[in-house]
Amino acid sequence: MITVKDVKKNYQAGETEVKALRGVNLDIEKGEFMSIAGPSGSGKTTLLNLIGCLDKADSGEITVDGIIIKNQKKKELALLRRGRIGFVFQSFNLIPVLSAFENVSFVLSLLNLPDAEIKKRTGDILNEVGLGDMMDRRPNQLSGGQQQRVAIARALVKNPLLVLADEPTANLDSETGEDILKLMKNLNKKHNTTFIFSTHDPMVMDYADRLVLLHDGKILSDKVKEA
Repeated sequence: MITVKDVKKNYQAGETEVKALRGVNLDIEKGEFMSIAGPSGSGKTTLLNLIGCLDKADSGEITVDGIIIKNQKKKELALLRRGRIGFVFQSFNLIPVLSAFENVSFVLSLLNLPDAEIKKRTGDILNEVGLGDMMDRRPNQLSGGQQQRVAIARALVKNPLLVLADEPTANLDSETGEDILKLMKNLNKKHNTTFIFSTHDPMVMDYADRLVLLHDGKILSDKVKEA
């Protein structure tokens, strides 16, 4: 579903050029539950941003669901992100003045769906992530783990092909982080949605079915766990 071919990306940090990715190659199938791991500065977040169409590579080619990213205009990339890619961030990124229900349903309102469908899909996914009785609460009335569940519901409510999670357990204690990982793995199996994490958390690496290790912008290893 996703191909990454000889992708390179550099950044300017003052007068210094940082080589974030140095020729990365990856093939990712539909339904994978995989982690891109490595220390800070290894390039994992950069790779996630390129796959998620938030940035463009300097060279090489990325294809998402048959669409070659570098050939798309900004508006086309925005539509691709809106319709086919869900994002989960370490800082949750919820809108503080909106309830859990409103944070999730807002995504569907951008897709111009009928109100009845928005209401049903939002209610269904919040029930699925265990927040059916907390739909009216705002983010400051929820724990960190509950806020992350809202973020996961928001990512999944539009039935995306792909969910990208950037350090999703970083602001959670270990027990809550494990609960979130179990939830995402169950949703991955139920919906066959592809999940890709960036992380340096050993627990996230352990839960992944496939582990790609990055170091200094290059892939050190790419291992699939035996069933």
